[in-house]
This record gives sequence, C-alpha cells and structure tokens, in this order.
Amino acid sequence: MQIHLYNSLTKKTEAFAPLQDNLVRMYSCGPTVYNYAHIGNMRAFLFADLLQRVLRVVGEHEINWVMNITNIDDKTIRDSGIGSNAWFNDMGTQTNDHLENLLKLTEYYFNSFIEDIGALGINSKHFYDMPKATDFIPQMQDLIRRLISKGFAYVSEGSVYFNVTEWRKVDIYGKLFKIDFDNFKAGTRVDSDQYEREQVSDFALWKAKKSDEPFWKFEIDGVKCDGRPGWHIECSVMEKELLGLPFDIHTGGIDLKFPHHEDEIAQSKAGYGVDPTSFWCHNEFLEVGGEKMSKSLNNFFTLRDLVEKGIDPADIRFSMLSAHYGSIFNFTFDGVAASRKARLRIQDYIWDLLDENLKGDSEPEIEQFKNDTFGELANDLHTPKALANIFIFINQNPAEKIKSEIKADLVNFFIKLNDIFQAWVFEPRKIEFPEEVVTLAELRLKARKEKNFAESDVLRQKISDVGFAVKDTKDGYKLTKL
Repeated sequence: MQIHLYNSLTKKTEAFAPLQDNLVRMYSCGPTVYNYAHIGNMRAFLFADLLQRVLRVVGEHEINWVMNITNIDDKTIRDSGIGSNAWFNDMGTQTNDHLENLLKLTEYYFNSFIEDIGALGINSKHFYDMPKATDFIPQMQDLIRRLISKGFAYVSEGSVYFNVTEWRKVDIYGKLFKIDFDNFKAGTRVDSDQYEREQVSDFALWKAKKSDEPFWKFEIDGVKCDGRPGWHIECSVMEKELLGLPFDIHTGGIDLKFPHHEDEIAQSKAGYGVDPTSFWCHNEFLEVGGEKMSKSLNNFFTLRDLVEKGIDPADIRFSMLSAHYGSIFNFTFDGVAASRKARLRIQDYIWDLLDENLKGDSEPEIEQFKNDTFGELANDLHTPKALANIFIFINQNPAEKIKSEIKADLVNFFIKLNDIFQAWVFEPRKIEFPEEVVTLAELRLKARKEKNFAESDVLRQKISDVGFAVKDTKDGYKLTKL
C-alpha cells in the first residue's frame, strides 16, 4: 500500500517512495544519555517506531533504521564531571579520567534507555544500528577539515565554527524553520549545543579543549585544536557513514527543527555536497495536563516514574499512539486510564476471536475493514482514525456471532495490527476471577433470569467496584478485568 507522509521540508503531505528499490533508510535523532529519558522524549521515539512499523507492515518495505546515541555533548560532560551529583553506585567509581567518567555515565544511561524503550514495546532488534557519537570522532574531524577547505568553516581560539554567512551565499539556511535574518549579525558565534531560536549565529563544529573536559587530539593545517565535537556535527557524520547520502527519511521532535536539524542540513550539504535527505518528519510536543512539562511545575515524568505509580507501559504506548503524531499530545492520568480501557476492549475482542467455544454463523465483510484500517495508517500514520475504524467494526460485529473461518482471518489481521501497535497478546484468555466476583456474577445471572433488573444493575455495580466488568452473552455472562 502506498504510504503518504507530511514532509516538514516541503510543508505538505506527499507520497513516499524509497530511493533504493524497496529499502527505506531512516535516521532518528536518539537520546542524549545523561539521565533517564522523560516521556516527552519517549513520544519522539514512539513516533519513529510507529513510522518504521507502518512502512514495514503496511507499505511492505525493508527498513534500515538508525538511531544515534549522543554520549558527548554539553550535558553528558556536565553530569560526568568530577564531583557531579549525577553519579550512582551502579555506574562504578568515578575516576580522575574525564573520558572514562563520560563513558561510564553514558553507558549506564544507554543501558537504562534500552530497558525503557523495551518496556514501551520498541524492539531493539528493529534497529539497523544505534551508533554512539564517540565512535565516530575521526570521521567528524574529516568533515570539519572538508568544511574549512571549502571556506564554510573557520578556526577561532582552538574551536571551529560553521560560517553561516558564507553558506548563505550558495544555499538556503532556513529550509525547515523560517528564520528572521534581519537581526542576524555576521560573525557572531555560539558555543552552546542548544540555543534559542532567535540566536542565529555561526555554530560550533568543534570545541577547544577545557581543563575539566574529555578531549581528542586534532590538528588543522598545523594548528593544534585538541578538543571535542559540537552536537550538530555528530548526526551528519553518522548518517553518512551508516546510511549513505542521501537517505530516505529523517525523524525527530519538532523542537529539533532549529537549530539542530537546520545545522545538519547546512553542514552535510556544505561538506558532502548533497542534502542528507529530502523527507523530514517531526512529531509535535508532549504536554502534561495542558502545560509544558517541567520540574518546577511538578509535572515532569520519566517512564520509570510512571511505572512506580503502577501504570502499565503498554497503556502509555497505546495512549500516545492513539493521538496523531502531528498534534500536541496532552498527557493526563485520566487519559491513560481511558486508553487502557480502549486497549483492553480490543484485547477482549481478540480473546473472543480465539475462543473456540464461541461459535457463530455471521459472515461480516472484512476486506473493506482491513483496507480502510490500513488505509488510515498509510495516510500519514493516522492512528486515531484507524482505531476509530477498529472500534466501529468490533461494536457492529460481536466475535461470538462470527463464523470460525472468518474469525481466523480476523485474528491474522489483528496480529498484523499488533505488529504496529504492540498492544495486545494472542494467547488464549487466562484470567482467574476472585470467588467473590464469580459469586456476584452468578447472583446477577439469576436475577436477570428472574427479570429482576434492578437487582441485576446493583450487582453489576458491585462487580465494577472491585475492578471487573460483566457482559451478557447468549450462554450467560463473561467477566473481564477493568
């Protein structure tokens, strides 16, 4: 099925086609591993995971998916510094070697990241590679030398900066994000990896050695420039080395459009002579309770924080995927609870399809249902419309009334859907109900047979109060856990 995606570069939805036969080469900006990833980060990673799954399952493409690991930047250096409060015993003993400390801290949080995304249903086997920036320092130095030789970068006090003024003479700077150049002052430099959008400046490709930082030896035309890379140069190099240029799709959060992605485009085109990709896909922000997530508002959560509160990661995944990636996602605990009910409603339907004791004779038209559902996913990953389509179908076609051969076909389709949503299981239903709940259900069945519907409603509420739901069937009733 043809996939259509909104392209941040062209500002419109376009039909997507790989550059090399059926192979999609996709690059996603990954985590900066200086702490546990928060749920705002997780939305970006879930979006990228959704995209590669839809391309693979609905579009029937092969995928080479690369997600980089930023293990050298301002934040990782700050938190691995000697005396930093970020250190845990689990990371090992801090030493006087700045690079050793950096690698210890970032490896700890990298492993934590793999655990967290695994809990969210992101399969690490789906990655073609997860490169770490520190493994590509020589290639970064080569790109920097290229940029200097072409006149698009310069050395100043041991650091190297990209010359935005010179680049603007040959190409556009501001392809993803409209930049106001009226206040741009040529030659102004910024050293910080992350800066405000109004700070249009020459940005650091390489940062001069400081006494309290790890560094790599680097010489440019006889000038000693020992130091470490800036953040933006890292992605340009890893993309080129692992996927080749141009590749098919670049993903990331909308907050990375500028400066990070804009700088990637400029330095890649200036150094390698080609735009990194012509398809940019960005997910919108996550808010908590309608406000920007921040520690000062006490609404800042990592995945681990939510798990400690008793929330199932599968419900977090389903909640985030229930909203379109291009809209702001408002995280609330009530919203996750509602998503859990919706997820389990579909799970319950799947269990009914698998139940050999439920035999019906209806023959619903399912090809249109399958085509419509996949069609919504192919249309810019419209998960809300795809899920709405699923609920309409299951509400109109109770599983216990469907013929066995059609039920088997539906199960196979839901298995394909689960390869996208990663939200359900396909083993037969295995729920042990408390004796109290079964007794209430039997009393309710008796009340219904005696047409004592008022008593039946009271008993239904009692069942609900202890965390279960009862559904009437032609053979009696069915219990499910809320």
